[in-house]
Amino acid sequence: MKRRNIEISNFNNKKKFFNKKKIIKKIMKNFFNSENAILSSMSIDYKDSFKNKVLSKYKKIKNINLIGMGGSVLGAKAIYDFLKINKKKFKFIDNISNISFEKKHNKNLNIVISKSGNTLETICNSNILLSNSMKNIFLTENKESYLINFARQLKADLFYHHELIGGRYSVLSEVGMLPAKLMGLKIKNFRRFDQLIKNKFFINSLIDNVASLASLYKSKKINSIILNYDESSSSLFSWYQQLVSESLGKKNKGILPTVSSMPRDNHSMMQYYLDGPKNNFFTFFFVRDRNSNKINNNTILKTHNFLKNKSLNKITYSQLRATQNVFKSKKIPFRTFLVNERNEETLGELFSFFILETILLGKFLKINPFDQPAVELIKTNTKKILKTKNYF
Repeated sequence: MKRRNIEISNFNNKKKFFNKKKIIKKIMKNFFNSENAILSSMSIDYKDSFKNKVLSKYKKIKNINLIGMGGSVLGAKAIYDFLKINKKKFKFIDNISNISFEKKHNKNLNIVISKSGNTLETICNSNILLSNSMKNIFLTENKESYLINFARQLKADLFYHHELIGGRYSVLSEVGMLPAKLMGLKIKNFRRFDQLIKNKFFINSLIDNVASLASLYKSKKINSIILNYDESSSSLFSWYQQLVSESLGKKNKGILPTVSSMPRDNHSMMQYYLDGPKNNFFTFFFVRDRNSNKINNNTILKTHNFLKNKSLNKITYSQLRATQNVFKSKKIPFRTFLVNERNEETLGELFSFFILETILLGKFLKINPFDQPAVELIKTNTKKILKTKNYF
C-alpha cells in the first residue's frame, strides 16, 4: 500500500465533538459549492494570467530577485525553501532594508508583486533597486496604481493579480505559481483541490482538526504554537503565521500563531511550554529526510554508542517522540504532521489544508476570514505622517 505524502494525527481528544463536526461539514459543503476565487486557484483548471511563452525567455536566468510584502512573497519563499531549490538563486526582498543587487543586471530577473499596486514598502524597494536597463516582471491588479504606472515606465512585462484573491490566500494563484514556474517546478502538481476533496482521509482530517481547534478556542486556548522540526519549513510557517493572524485576528477574537525552531527551542522555550500558562495548543511538524547526515561511528565516544548508525533526522525524530510523550503525561493538547515526501504535491496539499482549515474555522467562529481592516489603519496613518514636512 502506497504511503501517504502526509500523515496527520489530530489532537488527543477523548471527546468526538459530534455536533461541531456536523456544523463544520455543513459549512464546508456550502463553501465548496460556492463560486470562490480562492477555491478556483487551488484547482487544476485555474487559468493563470501569465503567458508561458513570455516566461520562457527568462528560462535560463539563474539569479532572480522577488520584491513584495506579506502574501505577495511568503508563499514563493515557502516553496523555494521547502523544496530546497538549488538550480536557481532567489533573493526575497520583503522588508525595507539597505539591500543592493549584483552589478550584472543583464543576468538578473526582478519580479515585483503587489495586489493593490500601492504597497509602500514595495514601491520604495522597487524605486531604489530597479531601472529600465534590467529585466523586470510586475504582477498587480488590473487597475490604475503606482506600480502599474512604474511597470509601464520601465517597459516591464506586466501580468495581473486576481482581484478577488487576497495576498495570504494567493500562493496557488499567479502570485506563488509564477515564481514556482521560474524555479523549474510543475504548477499542476501544486493544485490538488480536485483530488483532495475526493480523499476521505484529507476531508476527515480537515473536519476533525477544525472541530478540535474550535473546541480548544472555546476553552480559552488561543495560542497556536508550531513545533517545527524541519529547518527548510521555516518559511512555510512564516506564511502560515500571516494566514492565521490576518484571517482570524478580529474584533477581540483570534488565534496567535507562534513558531518554535526545534529541537533548538528545547533549550529555551520548552520550560515555558511545559510549565507555563495552559492557554496553548501545539502542532508538531516533521519531514522525513533520507539524505540526512549520519553520526561518524569512528569518533563517537563509547558513552554514546547509542548514537551509532543514527542519522540526524532519526535523532531529531527521537526528540520529537520524547517531547510528545511528555506532552501526553502533562495532558497538553497537540497534533502532528509527519511528511514522508518533499515534493510539489505534498506542499500543495499542505497549502490547501491550512487555507481550508483557516477559512472553515473562521466561518464556524463567525469571523470574516477574508478581510484585514485594522492593517489599513496603519497604512493610512503612515501616508499621513509622510505628507507632514516636519515629522522627524
